[in-house]
Amino acid sequence: MNQSLHSISEQERIISLDIMRGFAILGIFLVNMLTFHSPFPNFDPYEWWSGTADQAIYTFIDIFVQASFYTLFSLLFGYGLVIMWERSKIRGSTFGLIGVRRLSFLLMIGILHALFIWHGDILITYAVMGFLFLLFIRMKGRNLIITGVLLYIIPNLLVSLLLFVSLLVAPAEEITIYDPEQAEMTLQVYQNGSFAEIMIQRMSDWYETNNLENAPFMLISIFPLFLIGGGAAKLKWLEKPKEHKKFLTLLASLSLLIGIIFKLLPYILGKNFATEYVQDIFGGPLLAIGYGVAIALAIEKTVFYKILSPLSFVGKLSMSNYLFQSIVSTLIFYNYGLGLYGKVTVVTGTVMVVLIYILQIGVSRFWISRFYYGPVEWLWRSFTYFNWPKWKREN
Repeated sequence: MNQSLHSISEQERIISLDIMRGFAILGIFLVNMLTFHSPFPNFDPYEWWSGTADQAIYTFIDIFVQASFYTLFSLLFGYGLVIMWERSKIRGSTFGLIGVRRLSFLLMIGILHALFIWHGDILITYAVMGFLFLLFIRMKGRNLIITGVLLYIIPNLLVSLLLFVSLLVAPAEEITIYDPEQAEMTLQVYQNGSFAEIMIQRMSDWYETNNLENAPFMLISIFPLFLIGGGAAKLKWLEKPKEHKKFLTLLASLSLLIGIIFKLLPYILGKNFATEYVQDIFGGPLLAIGYGVAIALAIEKTVFYKILSPLSFVGKLSMSNYLFQSIVSTLIFYNYGLGLYGKVTVVTGTVMVVLIYILQIGVSRFWISRFYYGPVEWLWRSFTYFNWPKWKREN
């Protein structure tokens, strides 16, 4: 077999990336769980969940988790594509075809996931943005970061200003994403509908977010993060954190501090469409950068590495674990499963996340002790490189 077509070996893996992926999978699950068990975000969470504990946990998720972990994964996705591109160059293989096949498989999995499992799929968006990113992948690292930052800040700043101006013209209550009638209809279908009815509702819910009207917002909120992550990969920030320690420490500190300030805006200035948009669109990515860089620096110390390393087991099987969460959760909550949709509180849902994630750590550790790749990862690599990589470890 041509060595140039081999996928990334274990020796080539960057452990901090696996830990970050595992951490991102946990954060994504915490946020997704709200939608798995309830018609969120079509209702006001502080009215829907009136319990003190529910509101406290939701507030924690809203500030520290919401919009921070799919953005972290977006940064990591761009980072990973650049690593593949650089290693393909070293091995003398053509990355264009490899990249296209990799993203095509991701798109196929995303379509199946969105149609038959859960409407909140992010894989389709990642695949589409990935195809676009391939056009920029040859840019220098610093230029990728500058381009990504400008593409992110300028349009989102303009949108934020327009939303604040709109509040001067129309009352805040008239500009809202909450739709009680839609929430009630969704509740009835997922709680009582047949598989066919649920599938129709699932497609409707997916299109509500992933339509042409929302495409520009997807473009300015996710694609720039691919560029920033790709630029960080070219500058070797995670491979060589010691060489960039002062800069990365400052970056993590400022990102976390400013990110928290943005995330607190709705609680300081009052909740409305404008403050909540700014909260997520600026606070989310800043916290994502802070979390990621903090992990890269922390695991340089043995004590933190030991604490955080279990996350790498989930991270190495990130695709399989992401899909597993969707399959298990929809079977628990939809009517063709246990039918618990709309009957679970934030507290119960969060406890379920913790328990399922602990199970995923254990199962993932057991799996990678016997196999090189997760089941979906193995198929993904096989399709990407058009070969059958060795799967089972030698005893």
